[in-house]
Amino acid sequence: MLDVIVVGAGPAGLSAALTLGRQRRNVLVLDSGEPRNAPADGVHMLLSRDGVPPAELRRLGREDLAAYETVEYREAVAVSAARTGEGFDVTLSGGGAVEHARSLILATGIADEMPAIAGVAERFGKSVFHCPFCHGFEARDQPLAVLGNDFVHAVLALYLADRLTSDVILCTGGPERLGAELMAKLAERGVGVREGELAAIEGDFGRLKVVFTGGEILERGAVFLHPATRQKSPLAAQLGCETLQDGTVRVDERQLTTVPGVFAAGDMARLATAPGPMPFAVTGAADGVRAAIWADQALLVSDLGLTLPGRG
Repeated sequence: MLDVIVVGAGPAGLSAALTLGRQRRNVLVLDSGEPRNAPADGVHMLLSRDGVPPAELRRLGREDLAAYETVEYREAVAVSAARTGEGFDVTLSGGGAVEHARSLILATGIADEMPAIAGVAERFGKSVFHCPFCHGFEARDQPLAVLGNDFVHAVLALYLADRLTSDVILCTGGPERLGAELMAKLAERGVGVREGELAAIEGDFGRLKVVFTGGEILERGAVFLHPATRQKSPLAAQLGCETLQDGTVRVDERQLTTVPGVFAAGDMARLATAPGPMPFAVTGAADGVRAAIWADQALLVSDLGLTLPGRG
C-alpha cells in the first residue's frame, strides 16, 4: 500500500511528488506523456527557468525526483480509480495493473478543444496562442488577430492593443454579437473587427494568414483565442469529485476535493471563490506543493488517530 499516488507529471504532479519524497512518503508518479503545453516553445514566468522548453522542464523535474528513493516515476496512464476499504485502487493501461494508495493527488490537467477552423489545432502553442501572459511578449509589435465573438475575446483584443501592438483585429467568424458598448470601446482603441466566416489559418509565426471563406486573406504575425476546455482524465468524475460550472474540480484551500483523501492540483482544479483557473506552470507547481503538504498531514493525523480540523 503506497502512501500517495500522484496522477500526472507536469509542474503540479512533479512538485507534489518532490514534496512528498522529502517527507519520505512512498509515492508513485504516473505520467501519461501528453502534457498540455507540449507544443509550446517555452515555459514562461517561472523564475530562473523563463523560456525553458516544456520537455526540458519535465526532464529536470524527473531528475530532481531521482534523489528520493521512496518516489517511483512510471510512464503509464491511469484509466480508472475507485475507493476501497483501505484507500484507493488505480488501474493502469497496458495490462490493467492495479496500484493501491491511501491517498490520491490528481494533477491530470485539462484539454483544449480547438474551434473547427483548419490549421488552428496544428499551430496551437506555436503561432496560435491562448494566453498573452505566456506568449504575448514573443508576439509583441506584430500585427495580431483574435478569433472570437464574445466579451472574453473582445477584452483579449483590447488587452493586446493596450500592451503589445497597435495593430489588432478581432475576427468574429460571422455577424458580431458584442453589443454597442464593446464595439465602441474596440473602435476607440483602434481594434478592427472582421465579421467574415473563417476558413483556415495558414503559414508560420510572423507570417500567418487568416483565410476567410470568401477568399479574403488577413496577414498576421500571430493569432490569439480562448479555446473551450475539458477535464483530460475521467478519474475525478469516477471518484465523485464535485466540479464547478467551468468543468474544473472544486477544491478547498488545501487542494482537497469534495472526496476525502483525494486532492487535485494544477489547471484542472480551483477554489469555488477564484475567478477562474490559473493555467501557469508556476501556479501549478505551487498547487502541487500545497496538495502534497496537506496530503502528508492528513495521513499523519490519521496514523495518530486524530482528526484534521476542517473538511476531510
